Amino acid sequence: MTAGIRAEVKVDAAGTCPVVQASVSADAPTYSVSRSVSPESPDRVTEEFMLEADAPEADVELSKVFDYGDKKVYRFSREMGRGCPCEAVETFDTPVIDIRTREGMLYLVFHAAGMEELQSVIGSLQEKYPTVDVQRLLRSEHDRPDENLVFLDRGELTDRQREVLETAHRMGYFDHPKTANAGDVAEELDISRSTLSEHLAAAQSKLLDAVLDE
Repeated sequence: MTAGIRAEVKVDAAGTCPVVQASVSADAPTYSVSRSVSPESPDRVTEEFMLEADAPEADVELSKVFDYGDKKVYRFSREMGRGCPCEAVETFDTPVIDIRTREGMLYLVFHAAGMEELQSVIGSLQEKYPTVDVQRLLRSEHDRPDENLVFLDRGELTDRQREVLETAHRMGYFDHPKTANAGDVAEELDISRSTLSEHLAAAQSKLLDAVLDE
């Protein structure tokens, strides 16, 4: 088995990505985004995306090329090097394998060779875009069989549960020995200790269900 990490990240790219602009204009998600570069024009990229709307707006010229039930496929061509998130990821020689949008955000899936490369990709995106959030990670290792792969979907956690977990982790609540107790974390979050315990218990239960395949 080849070691590596499959990652999905959410990026706020409304100012640079025509697909996101079209999605926001139509108030609808996009599906099946594809990108290609012709050997005859290596300085340009052609993209297609599927949308449940007519005539969305973007800062490029869109042409409708296909009707697929209630969805439409649009195509556009633009110059390379405009700073879109896909290009930022691919500068690390990590091709983007899946692209979609939802609620004005761009979702990218790619494979990184390891944690160091993943951190470099995420760091590069964070330098360029106001919001970059890791949604899912699937890691494989040479010495582990397929049944030991674990898929964790951070989207299973509510925003509040994630905030509580992140704060507790940052303050050292999970360290041994602890560098922060429940009262410290609760005070930082401006909630009661009982509320903190409820959020931690719910979040940890969801994570353990994923890890233990309950």
